[in-house]
Amino acid sequence: MMNLDWSFYNWALIQDFVLKGLGFSLMLTLVATLGGILFGTLLALMRLSGKRWLVLPATFYVNGMRSIPLVMVILWFFLLVPFLIGRPIGAEVSAMVTFVAFEAAYFSEIMRAGIQSVPRGQVSAGLALGMTYGQNMKLVVLPQAFRNMLPVLLTQTIILFQDTSLVYAIGAYDMLKGFEVAGKNFGRPIEAYLMAALLYFVICYALSALVKRLHQRIAIIR
Repeated sequence: MMNLDWSFYNWALIQDFVLKGLGFSLMLTLVATLGGILFGTLLALMRLSGKRWLVLPATFYVNGMRSIPLVMVILWFFLLVPFLIGRPIGAEVSAMVTFVAFEAAYFSEIMRAGIQSVPRGQVSAGLALGMTYGQNMKLVVLPQAFRNMLPVLLTQTIILFQDTSLVYAIGAYDMLKGFEVAGKNFGRPIEAYLMAALLYFVICYALSALVKRLHQRIAIIR
């Protein structure tokens, strides 16, 4: 610790190298969360539909994605898709598409558990009132499922933010990349990676505390 250059830690470093990467990391987290929840909800409804032609492809997709490391999916998409379509795809676009497709499998399982947590009596009541399957899901089941699964959804979002550092593998300029560039430019990689770890910890710890507080409030309301 005595050999660390403490002058490396300054606002100019954050402003010149880190803010751009942090912005992309947050944007990627937001896009992947929203896209993953939408696509994941669709997959969950397909798996719960009881129709074999919907259940089988959804189950294959979810189980397949959950069995492959995210970094492999990122690399495959970034390297193979340009070869198939005949033109390159930017690292940022590849990261967004990959994260939405990958996270949808995890959000699907969360949403499926949330839907199944809604009492069957409420589903039956909706059907008795003449609602279609789609209306029942939209007006009765999904609002309660989202409420039940909100803490879990937010926890998965925190994990997603941590996983954004994997786009480093394809050269996307995320927060970790910003610290890595700063470390190389100033010849202080150890200081750069230590600061990156600390910033990831502070952000994720703060978000985890908010999720815990939200979970306690929801529990009290119930």
